[in-house]
Amino acid sequence: MKRLFDIIDDSKRVILEKIEEKYLTDTLGRITGTAQALVFPKSTEEVSRVMRFAYENDIPVTPRGAGTNLVGSTVPVQGGIVLDVSQMNRIMEIDKETLTAVVEPGVILSDFQEAVEQEGLFYPPDPGEKTATIGGNISTNAGGMRAVKYGVTRDYVRSLEVVLPDGQVMTVGTKTVKDSSGLALKHLLIGSEGTLGIITKAVVKLIAKPKISIGVLLPFADLKTGIHAVLHVIRGNADPTAIEFVEKKVVALGEEYTGLSFPYPDAGAYILLTLDGDDSKEIHRRIEKIKKIAKDNCALDTLVLEDPKTIETVWQIRGCLVKAVEAKSEQIPVDIVVPINKSAEFIEYVNQVEKETGISMVSFGHAGDGNVHLCVVRGNRSKEEWEKQSCEVMTKIYDKSHALGGLTSGEHGIGISKKPYFLKASEDINLKIMQQVKAAFDPKNLLNAKKVFQ
Repeated sequence: MKRLFDIIDDSKRVILEKIEEKYLTDTLGRITGTAQALVFPKSTEEVSRVMRFAYENDIPVTPRGAGTNLVGSTVPVQGGIVLDVSQMNRIMEIDKETLTAVVEPGVILSDFQEAVEQEGLFYPPDPGEKTATIGGNISTNAGGMRAVKYGVTRDYVRSLEVVLPDGQVMTVGTKTVKDSSGLALKHLLIGSEGTLGIITKAVVKLIAKPKISIGVLLPFADLKTGIHAVLHVIRGNADPTAIEFVEKKVVALGEEYTGLSFPYPDAGAYILLTLDGDDSKEIHRRIEKIKKIAKDNCALDTLVLEDPKTIETVWQIRGCLVKAVEAKSEQIPVDIVVPINKSAEFIEYVNQVEKETGISMVSFGHAGDGNVHLCVVRGNRSKEEWEKQSCEVMTKIYDKSHALGGLTSGEHGIGISKKPYFLKASEDINLKIMQQVKAAFDPKNLLNAKKVFQ
């Protein structure tokens, strides 16, 4: 490993001893691996040379960015080199003529969004963890609250520069809007969780920044009623930017965690919407449409959130829910996605399993796209009880989601922790093709091995 200093002659960027544990795990810290080297490259050339060295010496490599992953994708399970691209963090270009930006993988999402918005532009992908990197977002095809209107990260990636496991550098895609030129290799890399190559540069699409954003809060007596109302909102052509659902018991955790108060405290569940655009009259016309839909579908009220402080409070509580649960107890975060018309049925099943097993499951998520977030809460169970009971519960809820036509992950990825459920739900031919793709990119199986489909 000392030969890495021939590539990067900097003891602060090549660490061979006393590697901090945070670089050997993910943000939850449940699973910890080992590594013989931690490397912080600052250029594509350095990444290429490190990968070539690893390939020639059969050394496993685990890529990482900010380390905010929740499923163990950044855990070095086979030792070797941890390749941390967080110092490749330049916004290289914001091109107003082509409405694109060129970024390195270590750029923090919130920093990037702020930079483009200062130019009157907008990068819509908006996952909950704003300290994640753009490279990590691309590697997991991150979604977030605005996906119902704007789509997910995949929809904004125009081009990628990627270092392959043997050190070769490949560019896929361009700044152009259309591309019907051969196989879409770019889309194989998006969402691949670092198993096929190391992203060293990305060209992403931007749009004009909406001038106005208004929130609408719909309180309901119970979550089932609220979820059914969402389908009518979507069919009603109100064009919301985000549609979130959350139960009152979950809001209470967020209130306790933040010290803030949610509006309409007597409700059993809430649907939270945002609408954006440039024309205030048009947005309020859409709000009137939502008000009618809400009234026809048993909403207790329609609260239009135009006060900036109230909007900030509501979204701050919604955004902290995983951390609020984690502050109370160890939990397993789940991001199952089902067809939107099956969301209510799935959540009803989750509540049934909660009653049968006594294991608390906190539900919230993206009602507009069927992405249900659950926190499966350990409580005061012993390690042995938790391992056995949580496995049984997780198997039940994943089996149900798959029976409803859902998928194992909507935006967090598979990594290590969701791998058994993903493999169980996947057809053999699908896994075979994925493994063949992996072999084509990484014949020695050195890059983020033992993850996802392997």
